[in-house]
Amino acid sequence: MSNEIEKVKCLIIGSGPAGYTAAIYAARANMNPVLYQGTQPGGQLTTTNEVENWPGNPEGITGPEMMIGLQKQAQRFGTDVRDGWATKVDFSAEPHKIWINDTKEIHANTVIISTGATAKYLGLPSEQHYLQTGGGVSACAICDGFFYRNQEVVIVGAGDSACEEAHYLSKLCKKVTMLVRSEKFRASKIMEQRVKNTENITILMNHDTVEVLGDGQVVTGVKAKNKTTNEDFEISATGFFVAIGHKPNTDIFADYITLDETGYIINVPGTSKTNVPGVFVGGDAADHVYRQAITAAGTGCMAALDAERYLARKH
Repeated sequence: MSNEIEKVKCLIIGSGPAGYTAAIYAARANMNPVLYQGTQPGGQLTTTNEVENWPGNPEGITGPEMMIGLQKQAQRFGTDVRDGWATKVDFSAEPHKIWINDTKEIHANTVIISTGATAKYLGLPSEQHYLQTGGGVSACAICDGFFYRNQEVVIVGAGDSACEEAHYLSKLCKKVTMLVRSEKFRASKIMEQRVKNTENITILMNHDTVEVLGDGQVVTGVKAKNKTTNEDFEISATGFFVAIGHKPNTDIFADYITLDETGYIINVPGTSKTNVPGVFVGGDAADHVYRQAITAAGTGCMAALDAERYLARKH
């Protein structure tokens, strides 16, 4: 480990809309923020081809373009944006200690956590291929459902989020086929009944996804297996949505920060404050409900303002 300790006023862990928005506000408040981009610079949006619901871009914008713009804006006001990710923290006393890449030690007066959450996928090679091409695999119906208007899609999942996304898609798409991998839903009864009562949702219980089919660039269907009969068959579809959950990227904070049962950071309601004074959270690391770029940016703003007020009271 390096013996040199760097002292910073505001350390932002993670990029994405939350991290970069926090950086813009913190930099403009003369907090001299240092931002480490994390293992996926720009966050989940860098895997999204088209973003049409970000205010101020009437023609739409690609996810990577949007994140490059946010990064440049943060740097314009003086944010020190760096490669690397936090591998260890010690929030037991002030200043807060953070280690980057297991080597560099930083002591920070305030910390903003914007590490986000990672969508869970089935792990099929074909699924990952069409996720990378942007040709029809998505983990966010609200983000991408608009592109499949009047088309046929498949969604896999069994919980409340899967039911909610299937119902959302049913209002846009001609047909929604829902693959439930077990013999029963994990969703609440009211959500289960909602999808069962929706005319253009076909529910296939006890079915697995075998392969996402396509022409190499875009999805054309899904091969599924009936686990009761062991029969394989194909479903025609132009979109494949995965709704089997998200994993918040919060493991390194678990010894100090209060998390819920699934690992999301529990913040003080109406604020970005965590249970540790001087440590704040923005974005999907604390949001298992909305998970949108605009809500992440909003909480990133809150985190920077809360951090600024915290420092003002301390000094």
